[in-house]
Amino acid sequence: MPPALEVQDITVRFGGLVAVDKASLTIQKGDLIGFIGPNGAGKTTLMRVITGIVTPTEGKVMLYGRDLSGLTINQRIRAGMALAQQIVQPLRKMTLVENVALAAGGAKTANPFVAMRSFDRRAERARAMELLARVGLEKVADSEPAKLPLGYLKRLEVARALALDPKLLLLDEPLAGLNQIEAAGLADLIRALNDDGLTILLIEHNLREVMRICPQIYVQEQGRSLSFGEAKEVMSRPDVVHAYLGGD
Repeated sequence: MPPALEVQDITVRFGGLVAVDKASLTIQKGDLIGFIGPNGAGKTTLMRVITGIVTPTEGKVMLYGRDLSGLTINQRIRAGMALAQQIVQPLRKMTLVENVALAAGGAKTANPFVAMRSFDRRAERARAMELLARVGLEKVADSEPAKLPLGYLKRLEVARALALDPKLLLLDEPLAGLNQIEAAGLADLIRALNDDGLTILLIEHNLREVMRICPQIYVQEQGRSLSFGEAKEVMSRPDVVHAYLGGD
């Protein structure tokens, strides 16, 4: 079986600025990879290349052997990719179950208006309740997002991504803004999803939780791939310590 994700020599230039410089990463089915690096390392840009938001200047992205070049965001979703974003933007006039059911409907069509008309279908609502239970939100399923704290909204974002039935889940700073207890709880959920067989790429600044749940870490610095491998070995490298932690 081909790798779940192959990032092959990706370069992104914005005018004279090189945001990503020949970055490469291979993720196997079932992996949980922590993606770290200092601010300005190009992590967000590379994630946007993977999801199709940014077109690379050079290189390509492969999903289970399929070249994603030229595919739109929706086409990549239907190919098996889902992204839980750092800034959660649910439909605030809808309940949690309606938000997740809408995502489940959107997984079946590229037309958001069709998804809007189908979000209350019985099967999709049942699937939404199942996913809310999976992320620990079943007791607030009928609440509106505006009435809930950030920790709940972060879990809602994961549930909406899971509603797309991804083969690869991308998580962009899911622990940002959470207190230590909330972050640890969400990190435990991410690890549990991986234990269930879901392949996950986690971009995260919370190094404590990354080290606790991720067997492997990919480090990027100044747009370049710096190191990739077993977490403890990677973090013991002097160049990684210097780049990421500011050591001498």
